Amino acid sequence: MSYSTPFLAAHNVSQIVANPQATQSNDLHILQDVNFTIEAGQSVAIVGASGSGKTTLLGMMAGLDSPSHGQIFLAHKDLTKLDEEDRAELRKHHVAFIFQNFQLLPSLTALENIMLPLEVKGSADAGSLAEKYLDHVGLAQRGHHYPNQLSGGEQQRVAIARAFAAQAPILFADEPTGNLDTETGHHIIELLFELNQQHNTTLVLVTHDLQLAKRCQRRLSLTAGHLTELTNV
Repeated sequence: MSYSTPFLAAHNVSQIVANPQATQSNDLHILQDVNFTIEAGQSVAIVGASGSGKTTLLGMMAGLDSPSHGQIFLAHKDLTKLDEEDRAELRKHHVAFIFQNFQLLPSLTALENIMLPLEVKGSADAGSLAEKYLDHVGLAQRGHHYPNQLSGGEQQRVAIARAFAAQAPILFADEPTGNLDTETGHHIIELLFELNQQHNTTLVLVTHDLQLAKRCQRRLSLTAGHLTELTNV
């Protein structure tokens, strides 16, 4: 089947935050004319210093935010032409996201946090899938604990298990190993790429870890809002 629109792409994307106390020339340009195309099944790392726009770009690619200018394509759909309800529906069926700040619901246990998006999608085996991926991240014995009873690293692993369990075609990850010790981080990296390879998942991650970035098929670098593709890393 052929499509006239790309699977995942940014076309001339800019994000500008207005400073009401300054002239237009002093507006904050977070992203400036960003362009890329990602094919289904590819693994791509976005690297760059803090404040370079990496997380902003990742959120736009997932349909969580809209650019000031340009187009974002997700699963062959132009997100800039969809309202929030349609973007949410697209995310429900195509996207899993590992947030840097976890985004766990405090009133739900670890297991329930993983089950929730599966139940929203109508999964008949939400419980067993949640248990399977909680075990994958080494927290099988912590399923009935609430987020405030878990360490930061454990909360990150629950967030990662939730993303894995969704088995979405596209997985976005914002610093997926940033709160993990070296051994656990290595295990999670292996799981990320196992998912990418076995299920032909498209993996797009933001990372400061160049070793993690090297595991990806492609590396994109953001510097002061400008994107380039790295070929010698």
